[in-house]
Amino acid sequence: MSGQQRERVLSAALFERERELSVVERAVYGLCGREIQGEMQCEVQKESTENEEVLEAGRAEEDRETEGVAEKAGGLLLISGEAGLGKTALLTHVRRVAGERDDCTVLFGRGSKSAERVPFTVVRQLLQPELAAMTQEARRELLGDWHDIAGPALGITPPVGPLADPQGVRDGLDWVITQLAFKGKPLVVIVDDAHWVDPESLTWLTSFAVRLTEMPLLIVLAYRPEELPDHTPGFKELVAGRVARPVELHALTPEAVAGLVREALGPGADDPFCREVWAVTGGNAYEAVELIAKARDRDMDPVEESAALLRELGAAARGKGLVARLEQLGSAVTRFAYAAAVLGTEIELTLAANLAGMGPTEAKQRADQLREARILTGDTTLEFVHPLIATAVYRAIPTGTRTAMHGQAAWLSADAGKGVAVSARHLLEVHPDADADVVGQLRAAAREHLAVGAPDAARRCLERALLEPPPEEDRAMLLYELGCAALLTSPKTTINHLRAALDLPDLGEDLRIDATFRLSQAYAHNSQLDEAARVVADQAKRIPAGPGRMRLQAAHYMWQGVQVEEEDAIGRSHRIAELARDLEGRDNAERTLLVLRAFDGTLRSENSLEVGEFIDRVLVDGKLPDGLGWTNAEWGFEIPSQIGIVCSYLDRLDEAGELFDQAVRAFEIAGWSGAHLAFAHDFRGLVLRRRGDLEEAEQALRKGLGLAHRLGPGLPIQWDGTCLLIDTLIARGKIDEAQEVAEANSFLPPYSPAIVLPDAACLAGRLLLARGKTKEAIEELEAAGRRLEERGRHNTLWAPWALDLAFAIKDEEPERARTLVSQAIQHAMRFGTDTAIGEALRLAAKVDAPRERPDRLSKAVAHLRKSPCRYELAAALVDHGVALRECGQQAEAVERLREGLELSERCGADGLVRTARAELVELGVEEEAVEEEAEPTG
Repeated sequence: MSGQQRERVLSAALFERERELSVVERAVYGLCGREIQGEMQCEVQKESTENEEVLEAGRAEEDRETEGVAEKAGGLLLISGEAGLGKTALLTHVRRVAGERDDCTVLFGRGSKSAERVPFTVVRQLLQPELAAMTQEARRELLGDWHDIAGPALGITPPVGPLADPQGVRDGLDWVITQLAFKGKPLVVIVDDAHWVDPESLTWLTSFAVRLTEMPLLIVLAYRPEELPDHTPGFKELVAGRVARPVELHALTPEAVAGLVREALGPGADDPFCREVWAVTGGNAYEAVELIAKARDRDMDPVEESAALLRELGAAARGKGLVARLEQLGSAVTRFAYAAAVLGTEIELTLAANLAGMGPTEAKQRADQLREARILTGDTTLEFVHPLIATAVYRAIPTGTRTAMHGQAAWLSADAGKGVAVSARHLLEVHPDADADVVGQLRAAAREHLAVGAPDAARRCLERALLEPPPEEDRAMLLYELGCAALLTSPKTTINHLRAALDLPDLGEDLRIDATFRLSQAYAHNSQLDEAARVVADQAKRIPAGPGRMRLQAAHYMWQGVQVEEEDAIGRSHRIAELARDLEGRDNAERTLLVLRAFDGTLRSENSLEVGEFIDRVLVDGKLPDGLGWTNAEWGFEIPSQIGIVCSYLDRLDEAGELFDQAVRAFEIAGWSGAHLAFAHDFRGLVLRRRGDLEEAEQALRKGLGLAHRLGPGLPIQWDGTCLLIDTLIARGKIDEAQEVAEANSFLPPYSPAIVLPDAACLAGRLLLARGKTKEAIEELEAAGRRLEERGRHNTLWAPWALDLAFAIKDEEPERARTLVSQAIQHAMRFGTDTAIGEALRLAAKVDAPRERPDRLSKAVAHLRKSPCRYELAAALVDHGVALRECGQQAEAVERLREGLELSERCGADGLVRTARAELVELGVEEEAVEEEAEPTG
């Protein structure tokens, strides 16, 4: 098909599309800031005013919705329609309108059924042309810290590591396109056939599209509504939601088809002939144009007598009729068309020639014949005129022939330097044949997929390699690789494959240890902590004494120690205490056991100085030792996390803050933007909460929780962020917001099976108390207390159930309340930090008789002045001021309340601010200031 013919086809496909053209043109002009005055000029024939009015009346509601979207400066525009209704023509018009302007940049990509399994195909189509035009220095400046993270997915740099975090790669792509939009001209991003876009590109497009806010960027996606992919459920939600109402293309009316006929065949075409063209094609724009072209090729007279021939002629434009027409061109032409269909999109003439088994001259002749037949288009790089043709030709290839051609295409692509990802796409279609070379190619492709952040694609390659099957001696290694590939995306799949690998004898000892450790991680990420602990314990028995065995033993203690409902918590505490007593931290196995010992001691409220000594044996000059870093795969990020958590509760907040700041930096540099980075922000929030920087803590925790939510709803990772955020909001006095967070994140029993910060059940009781639901709070706190007491976990900062319960029952059961307070103070004294003692005394004072409270609170203030935790000091000062006022000591009360008010304001503790001001008003102090600031701070 010549360029002129193609333009004519595209123009014809825009018949009766005035409304749709108006919407897309408004979207482009709105992006670029140009005023739209009068009627916009389209380059296609207009229908009569009467017909246009009929169409507009029938679609008035759609117009109001879509124009509202289109007139924004940027945003998302969806174009929906069945195959052949003119989506490509409409997008071509958008490309032309935007491309003719000097004030915007157009990025274009197209999904393809044949390339759907090649990761980031469409991402590269969109961005590579723009990046290729830059110098290497300019690209590095544009990508910044994301260069090594997103660069491999973009195909502009080799991967720097064996495993890239998919979410980190998506964040890097966000950065690239955002920089292009803000630093250059506004962007128009156009993607055709979005239903066939590879999962990695479509997941990114979907996540980015729903977060477009006031950006100089317009994303236009066209898709077939009946072919939405299952691999990206987010895309289904996007097109079905209210983010953007799709522009829906409908079949052409009889009048529009008649206009097409008369434009092509002359004004003398009679009504019965035109009506039959519409009936044969059902108003499908592509089929109507093809049928009219065939009628013109045959010099058919467009009158009623010829109408009877149209149905047979129309059948030749699709399905079996198209294949029959192809076969009439000869076996050589058919063979070349088959080769093109197997290769898919962007078909290189030389590669197609080799696959068809013909020389360059003959291949060019066959391509010319297929262009004349309106099957292919293009010159040295070919493509099918329409996806419907490509599908029909591909399906027509005999099964055995198609499989063999895919096998040939794999090796030809490799020889042509297309890379293992392209070769693997073809190998996935080849029948298993115990070919070790195929297994090797698929494993190589999987490694590349993992390195660019496409673990699902890696999993597909390895699962196919497993079916080949691999040589028996490689089977265990392949299962191990498959389990590792699925760890980030499917813990259940990881569990199955790693268990299978461990059942085989060919897994070497080092790999067996690593596979066991990763299997335990998968169980833990799947909330199966019992299984996580059991599997490492079982495998440890089979491993000779040494660092490997100690690694598994450490993992066993770790997964046991973080269980809320651990059955033998006290026994396990004794065992790890005995094991760690004489360890000096000579290697990372010893250091890990020392960390676990310190974490356990913290939860049990053991002497903080002794607990701190364990941490000191681990750190090297106050820093994490080599091999225990945040991104180290051998031990995982759980160990350095526990170091930071212990330091947070030991009042070593500077060390904890530095550790978690390092975690954020390390994960961002590595591109780990998923669960790891979410945890890092959560733990930063913990440190900020302990310091009393409540506003900053809330921001960090909302960020961490937002990152966790991007991974999907209801995941275990969301528990820490939820609990810490609720605790921080309670401290700020934002009880209603705390309840909203609880409801939005399903903060309900059964709580997380893993220990979270603070203890979930204790926090639930505290929230109920804050909401005035005392009876429900008592039930929750009593249940929490029984569970914690049975396991010897007495830390009053992490799990303050006894002090809160004592306050709740002080009127009904005063003696029991005093007993609970006494025990809690003992535990706090044993732990020995100023924060633990001071906070226990402050909460205990709530149970005291009014005359006893000032003395207890004075001691609390004295301890908390030596603590780095400013919120607790602020609360103690305000409580002390209230107690002093109640005892008639007004001067002292004013002094305490003023100091407490100032510190509460610095902390962002709005509830304390309100209390302090109200008390000062009660004392007749600062009345004017209080009245002027009726609204709470923060």
